[in-house]
Amino acid sequence: MSEATERTPVDVAVGVLIERDAAGNEGRFLLTSRPEGKVYAGYWEFPGGKLEAGESVHQALARELHEELGITIGESHAWRKLVMDYPHARVRLHFCKVFDWQGEFQMREQQTMAWEQLPVQSQPVLPGTIPVLEWFAQERHHAGPTHHG
Repeated sequence: MSEATERTPVDVAVGVLIERDAAGNEGRFLLTSRPEGKVYAGYWEFPGGKLEAGESVHQALARELHEELGITIGESHAWRKLVMDYPHARVRLHFCKVFDWQGEFQMREQQTMAWEQLPVQSQPVLPGTIPVLEWFAQERHHAGPTHHG
């Protein structure tokens, strides 16, 4: 039995904060960089963190976004799940869209933030972030105008 098959995924709540325009269309989304001293330092990702014992995905997300960014979120909308095998950990990422938050953004872990749109300018992005950008592209392709040019 290899070690990989034995690794139980760690559940991680991930916040996909999205601005809406006046018409309610989804606009820019928030990426943050991983702080120095963490695995993949300097890589860009959607903010979030591990679930603690007894926490729901939403509770973990609310706690982590408050700890990392100083904001208080309203509702979160479960979007997609993804299991990623990193060399240091196997994680089950629970991506939640968040459209509603209060407070000023504070970079409490000395990370950097950027409001992004496709194609993303902030590089490099964490491997677990790439599929999310692809989901955005698919959603926006289906939701957007059908003509090209």
